[in-house]
Amino acid sequence: MNFVPKFKGVLFDLDGTLIDTVNDIGDAVNRTLEKRDFPTHPIFAYREFIGDGTKQLIIRALPKEHRIKKMIASCLEEFMQDYACNFNIKSKPYKGIPELLDGLIQKNITIAILSNKPDTLTRKCVFSILEKWNFDVVFGQRDHLPPKPDPAGAFEIAAKIGIDPKNILFAGDSGVDMKTAAAAGMYPVGVSWGFRSLSELKENGAQLIVNNPAELLEFI
Repeated sequence: MNFVPKFKGVLFDLDGTLIDTVNDIGDAVNRTLEKRDFPTHPIFAYREFIGDGTKQLIIRALPKEHRIKKMIASCLEEFMQDYACNFNIKSKPYKGIPELLDGLIQKNITIAILSNKPDTLTRKCVFSILEKWNFDVVFGQRDHLPPKPDPAGAFEIAAKIGIDPKNILFAGDSGVDMKTAAAAGMYPVGVSWGFRSLSELKENGAQLIVNNPAELLEFI
């Protein structure tokens, strides 16, 4: 049996891990595409588009022949404006997440968030949809740091909360999250209720996969 460290903190991904945001994100991108008479996508397709930052989201949604710098920039700006106004129409915490967060706080476990969603939008989502819980650090993608899977943001959070990375569990729903956890020396846990497949989580280094938030709380 592998050694499991004593966890003092949990670092969460946001979209697909704590909050189901795919409908609001997909709707905002589709509205942006419709204004240009581009084909839209079914909402389930956005489960694969999300996870590598907003620019990559737009690139993946655009028709291949229109993936040029000027068009990407124009669509990105319009999406950001639309989503900022419509980020909480359908988005909500996954079932069991409120109880998980309550349980971690009761156990005196430090909780933080690291997302590839732009920092301003990350904070909007967290401070609105997850307003009941006090996260010690909330970081989205910021211009001065590379996005996940680069571990720079994870290292910064570990330093801010004063916990050795080896005592931090990193919970996420994508291969990007598992790679980030491994690169930062954190314990990678994949959540099966998110946007990506179990095979993606396993192939990218998940040490454990949990099927509901209660399993994660029990593990900790």
